[in-house]
Amino acid sequence: MYRKKKKSKVLVIDDDRAQRMLMRLALEQNDLIVEEAESGMDGLAVFERLQPDLVMMDVKMPEMDGFTACRKIRSTPEGSDVPVVLVTGLDDFASIERAFEVGATDFITKPVNWPILTHRARYLLRAGKAFRNLSQSEKRLSLAQRIANIGNWDWDIKNENLYWSEQIFRIFGFTQHSFEPSYENFLLSVHPDDRDSVTRAVDQALSADKPYSIDHRIVLPDGTIRTVHEQAEVVFDENGRPLRMIGTVQDINERIESEKRIRFLAYYDPLTGLSNRQLFKEHAIKALHAARRNCTKVALIYLDLDRFKRINDTLGHNAGDQLLKKIADILSDSIRSSDLLAKADSRENHRAELSRLGGDEFSILLTGLKEEDDSARVAQRVLKQLTRPILISGQEVSVSGSLGISIFPDDGEDIETLLKNADIAMYHAKENGRNTFQFFSKRMNSRTLERLNIETELRKALDRDEFVLHFQPQVESRTKKIRGMEALVRWDHPERGLVPPGKFIPVAEESGLIIPIGEWVLQTACAQARAWQEAGLAAVRMGVNISGLQFRQQNLTAIVHDILESTGLDPQYLEIELTESSIMRNVDKAIDTLHELRESGVRLAVDDFGTGYSSMNYLKRFPLDTLKIDRSFIMDITTDPSDAAITRAMLALADGLGLEAIAEGVETEEQLEFLRAQNCDQIQGYLISRPLPALEAERFLQPKINA
Repeated sequence: MYRKKKKSKVLVIDDDRAQRMLMRLALEQNDLIVEEAESGMDGLAVFERLQPDLVMMDVKMPEMDGFTACRKIRSTPEGSDVPVVLVTGLDDFASIERAFEVGATDFITKPVNWPILTHRARYLLRAGKAFRNLSQSEKRLSLAQRIANIGNWDWDIKNENLYWSEQIFRIFGFTQHSFEPSYENFLLSVHPDDRDSVTRAVDQALSADKPYSIDHRIVLPDGTIRTVHEQAEVVFDENGRPLRMIGTVQDINERIESEKRIRFLAYYDPLTGLSNRQLFKEHAIKALHAARRNCTKVALIYLDLDRFKRINDTLGHNAGDQLLKKIADILSDSIRSSDLLAKADSRENHRAELSRLGGDEFSILLTGLKEEDDSARVAQRVLKQLTRPILISGQEVSVSGSLGISIFPDDGEDIETLLKNADIAMYHAKENGRNTFQFFSKRMNSRTLERLNIETELRKALDRDEFVLHFQPQVESRTKKIRGMEALVRWDHPERGLVPPGKFIPVAEESGLIIPIGEWVLQTACAQARAWQEAGLAAVRMGVNISGLQFRQQNLTAIVHDILESTGLDPQYLEIELTESSIMRNVDKAIDTLHELRESGVRLAVDDFGTGYSSMNYLKRFPLDTLKIDRSFIMDITTDPSDAAITRAMLALADGLGLEAIAEGVETEEQLEFLRAQNCDQIQGYLISRPLPALEAERFLQPKINA
């Protein structure tokens, strides 16, 4: 009978509702059951009820922080083996050390890298299951050893007689009729490398009345090597002469193998067999000590596969695992190449160690270097090897990697700093087009710190009411009659002044803050549109941009409905603008969401059209009202025939689909005349007006302007 695979359960504990929502979305996409708790106290109660397979918990929470909650979970019988991941924005060693002291399995720093989060969650669930299975196996093994794997022996020293119990014959691989027990024959069964230590233990027991307890190996008649634990005591006569030696032999071979498996799980990646993050750090710390003594350099190469998630999602996780194993083999072959490292000084200990840090992240540690160029040669060879097609499940797959390199001591004097800086360099390699490598520089670090500072200040900006809306008019191309306003968010920072959207919107999207910011924009824009109407100004549609992250919210339609209801704005005056990429990410789900929004009465527009990758087959299925042509095509329509041809085609497409067309970024009369000639419905841009504060935008809504 087929049994449906049981879904893993994940408990997310965080006082930040948006963070919980993002984590739920990321985890549920991987077929996991997710339950939430908004505090440490609530989390303990849900943990007891749910018995989850994995806990992801924020560190900073009111009433009870993540450290305390983790310790309490670990104190329960049910929580001893469950993986617990602490999510923290702290990057000091004390906090990380404390996390592991209270029993955390791992930690994740903010901002959370969502694709990597899902990979790590799957890995921890697999590892947790493996540890639980191994623990059960050890209990069964322990019981079997006590019952069946211990034999006893009795050696009559004076008469040279040795008695073996039936179980000892079994342990040594002999039958009672095929082997004559004797001390000499016993020694012949002991592994040659262990024979001296066994003889020494026996001699000391006989001469010094000293019981012994030792582990040693034996060789079975078929050549099999088995590890046993032996204990013995000597019985002496009244004159102190040894009469008998009595002992036990226990087969501990399975226990030894179990310990090896436990060590493997603790220090090695079970998928690829490479050393894991823990062992990598231990090796790295030793390498840095040696480099200080020898005045040499150490290079840390941080590798992240490009677009691995796309391959994983397309071919399946089994194929993804196969790919990771083959990548590990390719990297191992690459760093074993004898010509990789410069041999300027043959006395130096040049080594290259490969580790898998998790997911599709690998590290290469190069020691004994004199020059940075040595690490560049390794990086170049790795990139070259990765470009070769890989056969997975009968299908050729092409991958590439982005590599970041940090150098000891130039870029950091401890492994955490080197890891962080190599990660920063890798991020910049991805920004530079992927399939390349990048050395760390202090400029990169400054830029990264700037992004972190922006994120920190963004979190406070909503509470401090630092966001404002500017509005850009949308007018008919022939009459210049006002038809709509597009709401554009601006950040009025108390010290920085007006922060350009290009500087904070990407950070908001990456950190998930775009969701609360987007809701504020939607609420404020609808309230402003309603206020203008109540003041007797022209009733025009209000265009509001919705980010891809917002669009993928399960309750987006409900949020829009609640905002319209609370502001009193008629749905027909709200136009939600979506980018091509956001609606093409999951087409079937996007179509359902768009229909839900359309049924609520709001208008729908595709923003920045032409810059994405819409399929015409899908575009006709979307219930849209407006197509907005991106400013990048409008900019040169009077001088570039290609842009002119593309714009004509998009306007014809809009007309054929029955959509209104709005050209963005119109700045000259010549551009306007071109668009009029092509029957473009509406325009917006600096020719009409730059984005304006609400009070200045009102003049476009006055009757004399709207006449």
